[in-house]
Amino acid sequence: MDVGLANAGVTVSLANELNAYACDTYESNHNSTKLLRGDIKQYKNEFKGTSGVDIVFGGPPCQGFSVAGKMNPHDERSKLIWDFLEVVEIVRPKVFIMENVKALGTLEKWEPIRSEFLSQSSKIGYCCNYFVLNAADYGVSQNRERVFFIGCQEDYNPNDILSSLNYKELTPIPLRELFAKLPKAGTDEHPITCTANITLAKRPVMRKSPYAGMMFNGLGRPLNLDSISATLPASMGGNKTPIIDSDLLDDPAAEDWVCNYHSSLINKKIEPDFAPAPSQLRRITIKEAALIQTFPLDYNFQGSKSAVYTQIGNAVPCKLSECVAKSTIEVCFEGKRFDNPRVDKQLRLF
Repeated sequence: MDVGLANAGVTVSLANELNAYACDTYESNHNSTKLLRGDIKQYKNEFKGTSGVDIVFGGPPCQGFSVAGKMNPHDERSKLIWDFLEVVEIVRPKVFIMENVKALGTLEKWEPIRSEFLSQSSKIGYCCNYFVLNAADYGVSQNRERVFFIGCQEDYNPNDILSSLNYKELTPIPLRELFAKLPKAGTDEHPITCTANITLAKRPVMRKSPYAGMMFNGLGRPLNLDSISATLPASMGGNKTPIIDSDLLDDPAAEDWVCNYHSSLINKKIEPDFAPAPSQLRRITIKEAALIQTFPLDYNFQGSKSAVYTQIGNAVPCKLSECVAKSTIEVCFEGKRFDNPRVDKQLRLF
C-alpha cells in the first residue's frame, strides 16, 4: 500500500509492521519513513499528541476473515481491525483507508463485523463506506478481489468514489507481455527462486479450464501466459507456488503441454499417473510474482525465499492502492490534486 500511496502523492511519515523480514524489506525501500517494529498495541502512546495528519491507511492481517483460512472470528488477527480503528480515533486524520480480504466485505458470516465497524467509525466521527474491488480493473495482471473501507470526517457520496475509480480503470496486460520486462529466468539477473518438484497428481481434481482444478501435486496451479494471473496466495513457496511453461513463455507457438494434458485427461485418452512433470514446467520466480503485484522492478526484498514469497502474496497490489488513494484524495480533499502547483500541502501520513 505504501508504494501506491506514495505514487499518489502521499508522504509516508510513520509505519508499523510486526513481521521481522517485512520490517527489513520496508526499511530497505522506505528509508525516509520512521518504522515502528512489532505489535501495534505497544505503540499506542506514539500516536498521542499528533496533529496535522491527513490519512491513516493500512491492511490489518486478514487470515481470520479469509476463506483460505479457518474463518475464526476469535482469531487474534481478526481483532486487529479494531486496533486500526483505535489508532484512527487517537490520530484523528481527515481520512482513513483500510484494506482487507473480499470475504469481510461480502460474506453474510461477517455482516455483524461490517456493521459494527461502520457503526464504530460513525461514533468516532467518520462517514465510512466499503468497496469490493478487483485489482484487474485497475491495470494489475491478476484477478485479486479485496475490500476497502474508506472513512472521512466529512460526509461523502460513495458513488463519487466509485465514479472516480471507474474513470481510472486500466486494462491489465497478459502475463507473457508482463514477464517480457524481465531478463530470462535462470540468469544471474533473474534467478530461479523456487525449485520445488512439480509432479502430476495421481487423483487430479479436474475443471473445465486447464488452469483451474488440481492436475499437479500441491496447491500451485499453472498460469495462462496469454491471460492474467489468479490471486497470488501468501502461502507461495514450495509446491504452493504457481507454475508456468518456460518453453511457451519463450515461444508462443510452442506446444501447450498443460492444455494438451488437460484435454487428454478430460477425454480419457490417458490415465493420470504420479510422475514428474516435463522439465519445461517451473515455478514462478520472486521477480515474476513481484511484477504481478505491480512492485517496482528495483524493489528490494529481504529475508529467506519463502519469507519473500509470503511478503509478496500478502501485499496489496501497488497499482490498486494508488488508484484507491487518488480517488479518495479526489473525493475527500475537495478535488485537490498533487500535480497542481497551487496545492502547497502534501498529505502527511501516520
